[in-house]
Amino acid sequence: MQVPLIRLQCGVNSYDWGKVGHSSAAAKYAAATPSNKLSIEQEKPYAELWMGTHPSLPSKDVETQRTLLDLVKDNQALMSTEISKKYGEKLPFLFKVLSIRKALSIQAHPNKKLAEELHARDPKNYPDDNHKPEMTIAVTPFDGLCGFRPLKEISHFLSTVPSLRKLIGDSTAKEFQEAVKGKETSDSENDMASNKKALQTTFSALMKIDKETIASAAKDLVASAEKEEDSFAGNGGPSNTGKELADLVIRCNSQFEGDIGLFVLFFLNYVKLEIGEAMFLKADDIHAYLSGDIIECMASSDNVVRAGFTPKFQDISTLTTMLTYSYAPISEQKMNPVDYPYVTLNSTAYSSSSSAILYDPPIEEFSVVRTELKKKDAKATFEAIQGPSILICTNGEGTISVGPKKEEMKAGFVFFVGATAECILESTADNFTTFKAFCELSGKESANGTIGSE
Repeated sequence: MQVPLIRLQCGVNSYDWGKVGHSSAAAKYAAATPSNKLSIEQEKPYAELWMGTHPSLPSKDVETQRTLLDLVKDNQALMSTEISKKYGEKLPFLFKVLSIRKALSIQAHPNKKLAEELHARDPKNYPDDNHKPEMTIAVTPFDGLCGFRPLKEISHFLSTVPSLRKLIGDSTAKEFQEAVKGKETSDSENDMASNKKALQTTFSALMKIDKETIASAAKDLVASAEKEEDSFAGNGGPSNTGKELADLVIRCNSQFEGDIGLFVLFFLNYVKLEIGEAMFLKADDIHAYLSGDIIECMASSDNVVRAGFTPKFQDISTLTTMLTYSYAPISEQKMNPVDYPYVTLNSTAYSSSSSAILYDPPIEEFSVVRTELKKKDAKATFEAIQGPSILICTNGEGTISVGPKKEEMKAGFVFFVGATAECILESTADNFTTFKAFCELSGKESANGTIGSE
């Protein structure tokens, strides 16, 4: 029986929004595996490194060149029988590195039932039948749009941004403001249902406006952004300054001139993540990534419903009907990672303030541990779990060991670790950083930490 430690060769996708050449972490990590034979082109955008069994870009065993999908199908013990049975002999998660130079599409990912319906109806644009909740962890400073703003801010913008109100229409704007007034933060079920209905009506009205009208209004919006920053500031404890939003309008217009997304900015939370901060997006949550390098983990799916900031297929009617229309402050979009309890650090690791931090979203398909071994010879020993793991090194140098097998690890090296295997990470230089995505259906990961206001 082969030792369940497999070095992976992982593919990188080139999309227009990716960082170009050697500025892309996704490209540099992919090129770290010599068998990829990847020669980074300085003018080419490199967007996503994929790690997993998804058939669109499956990872391979560096030694044998067999796909990871074939390997886990042939040997269920690598996944655990329970996980293989539940997820059809493939990894339940897809692990990625994204390098973002310009805005990704305004989008949401369908829930399981809708994913099945969309795939059956339109397999070209919806290539699989799975849902796609996802988690984002910043590797470099990141910014993006995530979920709907507090209703008080949206109502404020409808009053203070003339081009937005004119576009939506005075009567629609007034109806929204009257519908939510006085109950913007109510936790009554009836009030929240009424608020969501009002938000859906107003947002849908915006999204259905024709492109020519949008483009004309965008010129006025950009002109305002260039000279009237104060009108862009939220109220009631603004989550963003007027200058931030004005700059964002100008920046996004330079990437997608006259796009509907310029007005969607006033409906969605503008989120900034520092290195190590994270956010979780449920299926049917609206979002858009704007810039930065991130670790992303999601249910194994490639389904995206788009409606702005993209030249790709857009499905506005599906998007506006599928969204949760949940509204909340930025603090509730961010995750609260906790110390991972099932790891033992040696004395060198303890004395250097090394850490293993768990990001544990409220779903069973995946969790992620970020391990930082800050000093040479620091060691982290992970207890065996009843499920598979994929690890990537993002910085520094060290080793990974499973049983008698020990492998070198450098930035970009990716390994699969099978179920029930103890895994040891040890640094051979300062600041050895890894991310480990894993799935365990019962037991350790279900006992820990999660999401909520900071």
